[in-house]
Amino acid sequence: MVIRRIMGAAMRCIPLMTILFLPILFGLPYLYVWARPLDNISNPHLREHLQDLTRSYLSAHGVIIRAVIYFAIWNLLSFLLTKWSREQDQPGARDNSSRFKAVSGPGLILYAFTISFAAIDWVMSIDPGWISTIYGLILLIGEVLSAMCFAVVVERILVNYKPMSDWLKPDYVQDHGKWMLTFVMVWAYFSFSQWLIIWAGNLPDEITWYMKRLQGGWAAVWLVLAVFGFAVPFVILLSRPFKRNIRKLVWLAVLLMIMRYVDLFWIIEPNFSPTLSLTWADVVIPVAMGGLWLWFFFRNLASLPLLPVYDADAKEVLEPAHG
Repeated sequence: MVIRRIMGAAMRCIPLMTILFLPILFGLPYLYVWARPLDNISNPHLREHLQDLTRSYLSAHGVIIRAVIYFAIWNLLSFLLTKWSREQDQPGARDNSSRFKAVSGPGLILYAFTISFAAIDWVMSIDPGWISTIYGLILLIGEVLSAMCFAVVVERILVNYKPMSDWLKPDYVQDHGKWMLTFVMVWAYFSFSQWLIIWAGNLPDEITWYMKRLQGGWAAVWLVLAVFGFAVPFVILLSRPFKRNIRKLVWLAVLLMIMRYVDLFWIIEPNFSPTLSLTWADVVIPVAMGGLWLWFFFRNLASLPLLPVYDADAKEVLEPAHG
């Protein structure tokens, strides 16, 4: 309940992300081998593989249609949940708990499926000769971890002001720290499982993905992720006093969000650059897109009260007995 409106404001940024996705659709031939004429591919094994793959799944037409479906589902879920949440700001509002559950339950399943297939279409297909069945889950749990860390950062910004200063109790902060610990562990588990299965299989087509990311300086990035994306956060988040202190927890949340960007950079960039390199675009574009997204987010956040006070569950936050 404390972070519902924070998450809701972020969710209402999906229309902006729909617009920002358009350049990828126009740039398909520049980003993806499978979107180019097969006659231009010199590797005969890859050309033969793509002939079957593009015929059955990977085609520009199919990717565009699926992208429309993904964004339609995400925008529809955002619209319904926002509409019902907005109703909780009016006196005498009906209890929408059953509506939320009826949509959010299937919605979580839809989100898991759509974001997994989106990860395959938009990221894994950059290297079409490689496949991993757990790949979508790795990006899925990374998104969930980013969302919880972002909520903690916004909490820290608002905790100096009313009304957040009144209802953000150490117990709630600790719960959010527990979620961060959970998602850090699950992300590490999924990532290690993918590596272990590929290492045990010892198949050339599967190993090539890791070989690109363990050569040319990319191994150093992997080491940074292992230490600061898992080991250090895992040890720190075991501390109960740390998880209850929003002013300390926020710094770890910022670190984990940076590690999420580093992880995506490590996943995507080696497909285009065999050696570790950082260009101005790698910094400027995320900062520009992030700045635009933050402007839209805070605009959404200011459009509704921070707590839906007429929601049936709001009394758990507002009653002094729970403080």
